[in-house]
Amino acid sequence: MPASLMLVGAGKMGGAMLAGWLDAGLDPAATSVIDPDPSDAMVRLCAERGVSLNPPEPPPAAVLVLAIKPQGLDAASPGLDRLIGPGTLLVSVLAGKTVADLRGRLPSARAVVRAMPNLPASIGRGATGAFANEGVSEARRAEAGALLSAAGVVAWLEDEASIDAVTAVSGSGPAYVFLMVETLAEAGIAAGLTPEVAGRLARATVAGAGALLDADPTGAGALRQAVTSPGGTTAAALQVLMAEDGMAPLMRRAVAAAKRRAGELSS
Repeated sequence: MPASLMLVGAGKMGGAMLAGWLDAGLDPAATSVIDPDPSDAMVRLCAERGVSLNPPEPPPAAVLVLAIKPQGLDAASPGLDRLIGPGTLLVSVLAGKTVADLRGRLPSARAVVRAMPNLPASIGRGATGAFANEGVSEARRAEAGALLSAAGVVAWLEDEASIDAVTAVSGSGPAYVFLMVETLAEAGIAAGLTPEVAGRLARATVAGAGALLDADPTGAGALRQAVTSPGGTTAAALQVLMAEDGMAPLMRRAVAAAKRRAGELSS
C-alpha cells in the first residue's frame, strides 16, 4: 500500500475500491477523499475508519486515484492539477480518457496508470485491465498493481490501445452475463416454469457456474465437456448454441461493437 493516497471521486466504484484498500492495509490516517457531494455511506465510512473527507488544503499524495465522472474532467482539471506533486502517481479509472487526455489537462502528472475495472470490483471480484505510461517505474507499477488487485484480478497491457478491447470484454462483460440470466429465465418460462422458479434457477445456475469456474483450474472448455454427455440433454442444447450462427459469432459481433464504440468515445 502507498505511503499516502488521495481518492478524487467517491461514487460507487471509488467507494468500493477505497473500502477494499482499507481492508487490505491502507493507512486511513494517510488517506483522504475529495468529493463535493459524498454519499451518506461515504461520510460514515470516512468517519468510522478515520479517513479525511474533503480536507481544506490537502498536500499532494504519493498516489492520486481519479474516479470522477469522465465528463467532469475538464471542469475539475485546474483544481486537480494542484493536487499532483513531482512524485505523485496518477491512477485513472475514467472511461474513454486516454493518457494523452489526462496529461493534456493535468500537466503536472508524469507517472500515469490508466485502468478499466468492471462492476464486480465493487465486491472485490472485478477484472481490471491496466496500462502504465513511460513515466511509471517498476516499483510504482507494483504499487498500482497492489491497489487495483484489492478489487480483483489485474491484467497489465503492453499498449494503451488494448484498453478498448478490455472495455469490450471485461468492462461491458458483466452486462452480457446478466442478459444471459434474463434470457435463460425467459426460456425457462417458455418451457413451462413459473417466472419465480425460472428466475431463481437461472440466477443460481450462472452464479454457481461462475464459482465453479473460479475454483477449478481446468478451464471453461474442459468444464463444458465434463458436463456434456454424448447424446444427452446438454449436448442437444449445445448443438444449437454452437451452430455456425450460434453464440460464438454473436459474441464476436457484440465485443466488436463495444470495442468500436469505446474507440469512438476515446477519440
